[in-house]
Amino acid sequence: MDNLGVVFLSEVVGTALLVLLGCGVVANVALTRTKGFNGGFLMVTFGWGLAVYAGVIVAYNSGAHLNPAVTLGLVASGATEFGSGVPVNALSVFTYIGAQMLGAILGATFVWLAYKQHFDEEPSPASKLGVFSTGPAIRSYGWNLVTEIIGTFVLVFVVLAFGGGRQGEAGGLAALGALPVALLVIVIGTSLGGPTGYAINPARDLGPRIAHFLLPIKGKGGSDWAYSWVPVVGPVIGGVLAGWASIVLLPVLT
Repeated sequence: MDNLGVVFLSEVVGTALLVLLGCGVVANVALTRTKGFNGGFLMVTFGWGLAVYAGVIVAYNSGAHLNPAVTLGLVASGATEFGSGVPVNALSVFTYIGAQMLGAILGATFVWLAYKQHFDEEPSPASKLGVFSTGPAIRSYGWNLVTEIIGTFVLVFVVLAFGGGRQGEAGGLAALGALPVALLVIVIGTSLGGPTGYAINPARDLGPRIAHFLLPIKGKGGSDWAYSWVPVVGPVIGGVLAGWASIVLLPVLT
């Protein structure tokens, strides 16, 4: 298997594990009769952080982007190489993002299988959708977009500060290290996650939302496509802005 094939498989498996464990903790908190029912937002935040930890460990060979915002942030920073010696070009960017989307859909599907009986018994369509995708506490598309931009900017900027992606080297979440990136995701969630549920990753939200739309989930209701663009566009903007900012700021700050 060539380097690009290794990267594709790495990102699929890593992102699938990320979404399986991340959306899994939401299912445990949100669905009726689970052991973790009503565990609270802090449980969800720590669960997502540790889900990222697991995904980064598994996908280390590809640089563990696991997130189109990280991939695009690296491109914006001027990186010339991703993980496994893969050069930055249109094909490699498409490979990373395609693998992340596929992995996210697969991970969400496994969550549904793991919690099938609980999905069947859950009376609230909103709780079922909340397992798969984010939604705002106060719906205001413009301000929700701002929140996602800021949260993703913090994620990608810190990753670049540790990883050297701004200097054209291979980078991604793996360059920061599994434990530090887990802690970073936790602190973003606890500090900035309240307004929108902090997607900070287009694949994490759109992939599971597509799975929610396609899967035969009993009484699932709609997939809230009216909001779906916010957790895609916001993280993309935040990631690209972080990449550009790293060119100017990180040589001075680090």
